[in-house]
Amino acid sequence: MTDSPERPQLPPAMADASSLVAALLAEGVREVVLCPGSRSAPLADALADAADAGHLRLRVVLDERSAGFIALGAARAHALNGHSRCAAVVTTSGTAVSNLHPAVSEADAAGIPLLVISADRPHELVGTGASQTTEQTGLFAPALRLGVDLPADLAADLGGCA
Repeated sequence: MTDSPERPQLPPAMADASSLVAALLAEGVREVVLCPGSRSAPLADALADAADAGHLRLRVVLDERSAGFIALGAARAHALNGHSRCAAVVTTSGTAVSNLHPAVSEADAAGIPLLVISADRPHELVGTGASQTTEQTGLFAPALRLGVDLPADLAADLGGCA
C-alpha cells in the first residue's frame, strides 16, 4: 500500500475543456474573449486556469457582439505589429453565436484570423424542440475558413489557426 493520495479524476466535460485549451495554446492562441454561459462553464474554468498560469489573456464580456469585435481588435493589433496571431471568442449555446456574425464578416474582409468557439448543445438535440438549440454549423458561411462540429464528448485538434 502506498501513502500517496489518489488524484481525483476530472469530469469528462472538464477534461475535454482542458484538452481544447491545450490545443488552442499549442496553436498559438493567446487572446480569448469569453461570453460566459452555463454550457461554456467547463471551458470558462479551463480558460481561467490558463490565464491564471500566464498562458493567455482572458477577457470576460457579457455582450456577444461586443466580444466579437474585442477579439477582432486583439487579432488586428497583433497583425499591425507584424504578427499574425489568432484571437478566439467563446460563446454559449443557442442564438448567442449569431451575434458574432458582424465581427466574423469584418475579420473575413480584412483577412484577420478570428476563432469562434461555441459551447452549443449536443448536435443530436438540434431540431428536436430542446431549449437553447440552434443550427450553428455553417452559420458564418461563406466567411468561414474552417468549421468543425466537435462531438459533445471529444475535444479535437483545431489545426491551423495561428
